[in-house]
Amino acid sequence: MRKIFDAELRQLGDDLASMSGLVERAIDRAGTALLTADLQLAESVIADDAAIDAINRSLDERCILMLAQQQPVATDLRIIVSALRMSATLERMGDLARHIAQVARLRYPRHAIPHGLTGAFAEMHDAATRVASRTTALLQTHDLDVAKEIERDDDLLDGLHEDTFTAMLGGGWTGTPQETVDVTLAGRYYERFGDHGVSIARRVTYLVTGDFAEDLSGER
Repeated sequence: MRKIFDAELRQLGDDLASMSGLVERAIDRAGTALLTADLQLAESVIADDAAIDAINRSLDERCILMLAQQQPVATDLRIIVSALRMSATLERMGDLARHIAQVARLRYPRHAIPHGLTGAFAEMHDAATRVASRTTALLQTHDLDVAKEIERDDDLLDGLHEDTFTAMLGGGWTGTPQETVDVTLAGRYYERFGDHGVSIARRVTYLVTGDFAEDLSGER
């Protein structure tokens, strides 16, 4: 029975990494759709979010079943509870990618981001895709150096998010009301994406070290 349980625990980890891989693909494609006004790409991100949701539901069901049947304690309990929380966080990251794609779709055939802020959003896109790829790597390796890199990328996203507000609040802003809304929303989606990456980084750190700090998504 212990061998079966260990195999189930390993499968949880494998499925989290697979889910993260889908999120990684989603944020990359969503950001590209936003920057290039690619309608087909945006719609594919929106449609593919269902696969991320399906893995989340499956993970939740299996974690609850394992809690009920195995009544785990100590490290095993920590793994299962962490898997539940990280699965929910990855699902939210997938939603944020979908939201970015929806902004691109709503503004098609126009670009949602004004020309003057294209560079900032290209940097946000690069930072978010790094967060996503490093989250996948972290779930596969539990390398805490990767966790620290995720936090650094999140700091960059925070700074870029602040830059967009500085640009809009400055006297030179000429964007339309709709562009102002789109920039505000898209910037917020990227900023929250980074926060959720940090949440996973800190949960993996907890799994490895037993030390847990409050994360930026409001979870503990």
